[in-house]
Amino acid sequence: MTLPGPLGTPNRPTVAAVAAAAAVLTAVLAVALLGTGLAGTGTGELRIPAAGATSLLRVLLLAGLALAAGELAGTRLAGAGPLPRPPAVPGALLAAAASTGLLLLLAAVSGLSLPVVYGLREGRLLLVTANACLLAAVCAASRRPGLAVLPLTAAVVAEALRAHPEAAGFGVGAGLTVVHLTAASLWTGTLLYVLRVVRLRGGGREVFLRYARMAACVFVALAATGTASTLRRLPPEAALSTAYGRVLLVKLALFGGVSLLALAARSRLLSGADARPPARAELAVLAVIVALSALLTVAPDPRWPLF
Repeated sequence: MTLPGPLGTPNRPTVAAVAAAAAVLTAVLAVALLGTGLAGTGTGELRIPAAGATSLLRVLLLAGLALAAGELAGTRLAGAGPLPRPPAVPGALLAAAASTGLLLLLAAVSGLSLPVVYGLREGRLLLVTANACLLAAVCAASRRPGLAVLPLTAAVVAEALRAHPEAAGFGVGAGLTVVHLTAASLWTGTLLYVLRVVRLRGGGREVFLRYARMAACVFVALAATGTASTLRRLPPEAALSTAYGRVLLVKLALFGGVSLLALAARSRLLSGADARPPARAELAVLAVIVALSALLTVAPDPRWPLF
């Protein structure tokens, strides 16, 4: 059965929408598979083994977390009315599969057996992430899907610890990453969910308004933690001479662009116009930013030339 669109037309994806989604997917795959090599050209930095495969699996992990977090927040914003097919279970399973893939890739690249890899810090954290995401899928499929927030939080913390192997354990860098990753997952995943709700219902200005209020807080958290992390990790002189710095500069430029798109959507929303076109473009740019975030986790530490 086909649900009606806002003007009584079939609510099906148009050819343009399918082409746009394919273009975004192609861009994300290109960034994940080729980005590290291109960013490191001429820097003299060591090549990271299996960087492309690692980046792609990281993209899938981040996408899965965003889907799961987006449903948890989106259902609260949607209010009464029909809801789209819930993405939390497949999202959590995708994140679990990606974490397992990263664990197997770590064993293959290092030449170590899985029992030995389980004993490594990164292996333990990946195992925690995979198990936490599996538990989140079980919770999301239960009668109390809100319980999934607990294992998802554990997965985010494990990913933050993996990205910032500080000697003191859970340090400032890991704390900033927890907030940053949570905010990024909420922004991307909830926007996708809200767009699906609006499309299903053929409208939904109130849903968009509630989302806009939440997105404003998320934006502030992202900007603050992103700035602090950049100042801590990236020396100014390494901004253009390292792969990490180059990827980060591109990410910052796209973040500025997606901020303008979010403001455009909010402006159209307040004026009573259709906010979906800039919101869809915002979501597309956010997908590329997620791929760039995955690249940053496999790029060489930008501080190494200073040692």
